Order: sequence, then C-alpha cells, then structure tokens
Amino acid sequence: MSSTLLRSSTVRCALRASTSASSKKARFAGATFVRGKATLPDLPYDYGALEPAISGKIMELHHSKHHQTYVTSLNNASEQMAEAKAKEDVQTQIALQPLINFHGGGHINHTLFWENLAPTSQGGGEPPKGGLSKAINDSYGSLDAFKEKFNAALAGIQGSGWAWLVQDTQTGSVGIKTYANQDAVVGQFRPILGIDAWEHAYYLQYQNRKAEYFKAIWDVVNWKAAENRFK
Repeated sequence: MSSTLLRSSTVRCALRASTSASSKKARFAGATFVRGKATLPDLPYDYGALEPAISGKIMELHHSKHHQTYVTSLNNASEQMAEAKAKEDVQTQIALQPLINFHGGGHINHTLFWENLAPTSQGGGEPPKGGLSKAINDSYGSLDAFKEKFNAALAGIQGSGWAWLVQDTQTGSVGIKTYANQDAVVGQFRPILGIDAWEHAYYLQYQNRKAEYFKAIWDVVNWKAAENRFK
C-alpha cells in the first residue's frame, strides 16, 4: 500500500476479497479499486500464527467479523453518499460523513494493523534497521525506551483508540500519537506502526490485563513493514 493512499483524507483503500474462513490463510493484496468498493484484505499468515502473543480465536474474530463490519458499513454509507450527491441532498451528505470517517478509518487502520504483524518465523519481533532505527534512537534513545513510552501512550487511551508511531511529513521526524476510536492518521503525519487498543483486539485472551497485551504484541510486530513506510 503506497504512502500516498494512506495520507489521503478520503477512503481510497480497496483490497481483494478474502478466501473462505475455513482456509484462514491467503496472500495480502495491494491497494486497488474493486468496482468502487472496499473489500476485506486477506492475511499473509494463519489466524493462529501469532500465538501465544495473539490467540488464533482473537485473530479470526478481529479480522473476519470486526474488520468485515467496517468494510460492509463503509460500502453502505458510501453508496448512500453517492445517492445523496446525485440528488444534491447536502443535509444527508453531512449526516453521512461521520459514518464514512468512522468505518473508513476502521478499514484503513485495520488494514495497516495486519501488515504491522508477522509470525516470529517470518521476522515478527525482529528490531528495526536502517533509517527507522536511527530515527527511533534519535527521538527516544533506544528501542526499549520507545516501547516503554509507546505502551504508556496505549495505556493512557480512555475508551477505544489506537497508538501510532508516525512520521512528520514536513520534518521527517518520528513521534508517538494516539487517536480516538477509528480516527485515521492523515494530513501532516504518515502512519508507520499502529497498535489497536480497542477491547476487541485483546479482551478474549487478556481480559482486563491489557498491559500484558501491549507488552506481548511486540513479539510479533513486523518492523520490516514499518521500515517500508518510513521515508
């Protein structure tokens, strides 16, 4: 997925349809339009491949149910928006925009999240290299110090939301930012690495021990994907 698409304030991210739930594995598709509709991205690993950090059951529900709901709702709202624009119904367009922002953000955020993860056999947990590693060290002193501050930011989210390592497109520097609900990283900042702090991302396995989830997920973070987004 190109950084240009991710920086766009409109939802332009559409991916290939997933394979059947029984297969639980498929290739990850690039961002394309599929007849103008967003589609659920396939995962490049089995649902259980991230265990013990994230259980297979959580991954299955999170991907096939929660993310699918964002995709379905985004498409429904987009169709209603197109009808409203055709009718020049400005009031309905205004009313629909929050739904598109929420479900479109949910689709974009989760698409990035699946890319953010990888089994340990595929490099999950391996530390970043090159320019991204230097940028993190310059801003936080070390990778461990960065993780500590990132986890503190996650723990500080009240309700539902995300924490992101972002890059300022104007200065090139990196930083940690939190976003409420499904707000997407757009505008001045480029998303480099995001972690979902919604309860549906961890509760089935960790219940109220979300700090354990925040700590464990670093074992399966795909820093190679993060490096590809860093400019």
